[in-house]
Amino acid sequence: MTRRRLAREIAFRAAYQADVTGDPIDRCLSEILEDLEVPAEPDVKDFALSLVHALAEHQAAIDAAVSRIAKNWSLSRMAATDRSVIRLAAAELLYHADVPVRVTLDEAIEIAKKYGMETSGSFVNGILDRLAHEVRPI
Repeated sequence: MTRRRLAREIAFRAAYQADVTGDPIDRCLSEILEDLEVPAEPDVKDFALSLVHALAEHQAAIDAAVSRIAKNWSLSRMAATDRSVIRLAAAELLYHADVPVRVTLDEAIEIAKKYGMETSGSFVNGILDRLAHEVRPI
């Protein structure tokens, strides 16, 4: 697993935990980092933290963009895992322009497949692909 994938998975776990428990995402991230069997390298922590902060700072805008794209799926109807992956990847698409779109989408799809349901990969791909075309047209 790459360092960036690890950072994305840590950030996803924090987003998911915050979504399910209602706890602040920063606290969730701190707990997850403390509970890791092997301490995360500084660059892994930094990237996870930057993703979590982008999501925390801009969640209303991210949710509005996702809701506009996912016409027949309200955020509340989505599985919590899918919703968390989509929100985090949307934060990366919108606020980490240095990361190539394809990398963001591929990583999100892999995380969705790992933590979600059988259909999560294709569901996440469909929404993020439309969002990517809207926010970062080629």
